[in-house]
Amino acid sequence: MDRVTAFFDRMQGIADDPDALDFTFGNPHEMALPGLTDAMRAQLEPRSVDWYAYKSNERPAQEAAAAGLSRELALEFEPDDIAMTQGAFGAIALALALVADAGDEIVIPVPGWFCYEPMLLAANLVPVTAALDPADFSLDIDAIARAITPRTRVVIVNSPSNPTGRVFPKQTWDELADVLERASRAHGRRIWLLSDEPYRRIRFDGIGFASPVGSYPWTMIDYSYGKVLLAPGQRLGYLALSPLLPASDRDVLRSAFMPVQLAIGWGFPNALMQYSVPALESVSIDMAELTRKRDRLYGALSDAGYTLTRPEGTFYLWGEAPGGDAQAYCDDLAAQGVHLMPGTIFDRPEHFRVSLTATMDMIDRALPALVAAARTP
Repeated sequence: MDRVTAFFDRMQGIADDPDALDFTFGNPHEMALPGLTDAMRAQLEPRSVDWYAYKSNERPAQEAAAAGLSRELALEFEPDDIAMTQGAFGAIALALALVADAGDEIVIPVPGWFCYEPMLLAANLVPVTAALDPADFSLDIDAIARAITPRTRVVIVNSPSNPTGRVFPKQTWDELADVLERASRAHGRRIWLLSDEPYRRIRFDGIGFASPVGSYPWTMIDYSYGKVLLAPGQRLGYLALSPLLPASDRDVLRSAFMPVQLAIGWGFPNALMQYSVPALESVSIDMAELTRKRDRLYGALSDAGYTLTRPEGTFYLWGEAPGGDAQAYCDDLAAQGVHLMPGTIFDRPEHFRVSLTATMDMIDRALPALVAAARTP
């Protein structure tokens, strides 16, 4: 928690510096996608007196999200399986509120998204880390199995994975499903799987995608449109129940969506964003341009001697800091106006993360400092 707060404190001044080369967060550095603004503009003018009244889970948004999931994952999602949320943050908060009680243990991947831990602590839940395989950052099924105790209620997985960019195959999910099923039976309590998939549609080189929802029925999916639209400030996402979930569990959770979303602070997206979902399902960041950025940075830094994980998905590049001290490395670059995210925020102080959402001009301007840093003793 302290390392996250400390990093955000350090970030305050970057936005005010027009010359800063900011590779920290997955923020846009160019104007918004036309498809995003067109979709919102088309819904802006009220069509009825209640156009901007209180909204819960609006049926057209649920239908569009369910249809998109069904196409992508080859499973028959129904609109009632979908709870519309304020981004993936809202979907994760909803999932935890639906199935976890205070004091329950939640297994999270490391390195992984730095907001898992503070979210869990704020909900009076206990984060338990399970390290990814240090060799290639694949999901370590044995590490997850060792992390499970009688108090485990949820295991969170993330593919494509932030910060490493790894995309995990179906075999991984089948193996994890076996572990979770055996542990649930041994402890007499169902362990849920939360599949964190905000980067599901951002993948390189034709790499396919498998969701654990097809391997383990007690899976929920959280999703954010903010990544594929490169508009994280427009809070829109959803939580989806597995169509394979037994009917009794599925009905209970469906009926709990509305009251729990109300209880956690009216956890629904704004009216305008929900109206826009049908159009936004077909809008995407330019993957060809993103691939060019990945290849430019990955190639130049690899040639300079960096040890990097070639991203299969997301819009991040993950690497080892020269000298092994990512904070010192990032501080030195920041003094030159190049801002990266140190791995300390991911509990990996020897690594760093670069956001590929920067412009190609920013990449070209930053590369001399990045290449020189690789040669600094």
